[in-house]
Amino acid sequence: EDRIFVNNGGTPPPTEAPGGIAGTGISVGLVQLAASTSSSKVAPPPPPETMEAYTKKSEESNGVMAMMDLLVKDLDKEMTEAETEEKVSQEDYEKTMADSAEKRAQDSKALNDKEAAKADMKSTLEESMDDKASTTKEHMAVMKYISELHAECDWLLQYFDVRKQARADEI
Repeated sequence: EDRIFVNNGGTPPPTEAPGGIAGTGISVGLVQLAASTSSSKVAPPPPPETMEAYTKKSEESNGVMAMMDLLVKDLDKEMTEAETEEKVSQEDYEKTMADSAEKRAQDSKALNDKEAAKADMKSTLEESMDDKASTTKEHMAVMKYISELHAECDWLLQYFDVRKQARADEI
């Protein structure tokens, strides 16, 4: 039963210690023997020396007070330095924020300028594309005219001799 309880996470119950010498049951007690009577008549030795009588240590306490005053002065000095450093840091922060605001304004203006330039370029591009389209149509018309003219010239050259002969025959 105890083993099942321990296997399930419990703690085993306490067991009694074996009694006596090597489990025999014989017990041994501590025996105090009386001191010999001859040593009891001798006076005990004198007690050890203790500290001197109480005296006020004014010089040492002044040293502690001076140390406390020094700590207070150091703390005041550190507080002053911290306040000065905080003021300088605040000024630096304000300057940085002002510079950042100025830079944002410049960047915003530059962005607006670039957007305007982009819009102008886009309109110019659209006009150029329209001009190109109309020019291309004109070019195609001219090329068609040249092609027709070339065909007519080819026909005239091809039948030139025949026509020349026909005219000569007419006369």
